[in-house]
Amino acid sequence: MSPEPARQDVVFTFSYETYADAVSRGMMRPPDRILQSLMASPDVDGLLVANPFRSLPSVIARSVHRADPQLPPGPRRRLVTPRRLRRADPLSVPGVVRAYRRYDDVLRREAQRLGLEAPAVITTNPLVAAFSPMAWASAVTYFGRDDWLSYTARREYWPAYRAAYRQISDAEIGVAAVSQQIIDRIAPRGPHVVVPNGVDPADWAGPVPPPPDWLAGIPTPRAIYVGTIDERLDTEGVAALAAQRPDLQIVLLGPAPDPVYVAALRRIANVHIHPGVGRGELVAALRNCDVSLLAHRRTPLTEAMSPLKVYEYLAAGLPVVAIDLPPIREIDGRVLIVPSTAEMASAIDAALLLGRATEDERAAFVERNSWAARHRLVMDLVMRPALLRRGEEFTPAV
Repeated sequence: MSPEPARQDVVFTFSYETYADAVSRGMMRPPDRILQSLMASPDVDGLLVANPFRSLPSVIARSVHRADPQLPPGPRRRLVTPRRLRRADPLSVPGVVRAYRRYDDVLRREAQRLGLEAPAVITTNPLVAAFSPMAWASAVTYFGRDDWLSYTARREYWPAYRAAYRQISDAEIGVAAVSQQIIDRIAPRGPHVVVPNGVDPADWAGPVPPPPDWLAGIPTPRAIYVGTIDERLDTEGVAALAAQRPDLQIVLLGPAPDPVYVAALRRIANVHIHPGVGRGELVAALRNCDVSLLAHRRTPLTEAMSPLKVYEYLAAGLPVVAIDLPPIREIDGRVLIVPSTAEMASAIDAALLLGRATEDERAAFVERNSWAARHRLVMDLVMRPALLRRGEEFTPAV
């Protein structure tokens, strides 16, 4: 007799962005990709997807202007947006605990309405993992894509994150994180696994597309950096690289939420800042450049990242010049590591000499680092209640 399928009801929660945000950016970030895997998995039965808390006035105002996207249709599948009057979480740890107990109440009621039975919960918010009791769930897994305790934009919540990390460890909650550094900072006592970022093979298949018009007008050689242009980007280092290599055209592709932060770079002739673009245009831009850059500052936040951009640079066939961060040291031999952004000039020639990867090299990298391969590890961790019901022992890949 064949074993009973390891089907499992699941609850997935976003951290501070919503399903609408994920759809608008093309479902490209790690939490979005995990949700896609859950929606496509034959092992997932019922699925409840939860946005973070939204203030009631903002929900009403948004509904007047446009309707939010809904989940693809499927049996026993629902999207919920918990509401409250205030916009932000309380600053005190007791206030945060009370808030996420209320969040837990919403999830419990919605799971019951959907008919979910002892669902497994996976959340990308450490406050949900730690402070929502989830007594109605069969297991809780926290997925960490950043070290929130190093994220300076949310410094006022560091006491809450510190308490959350302790609770996640003490309660033996499962943890999947994009780097060993995040695992080390949480020090989980429960099952845990490192799941670096990956790529979608469909994005990188086929011949090189033509460059976008805005890129075609920029001379070669082109060195590209992709991502939000914020505190992680070493703007002084980029300026120094541009001065040392005036022949190199440096392209910064991504939203710049603080115009002041990049004002000095806009005055440099061989630095080109372009707003964020859609998925297809981003792929076309990468595949029509010569070198890629991981030009971050070295901070506790960046040291704990698994930079998605590096995997996408390599999927595009580009050599990478990167500052020295622990999570990138073993990714691929085409990553050239330097101490800092300001010291990248000497590595640019070596990267240009490497040139673009062959199609066979590129295809092999994409296959080794596909999201499908990554998410098998996450899914095993999330689905451990179903595996145990089948009598299979869950052994995390630490």
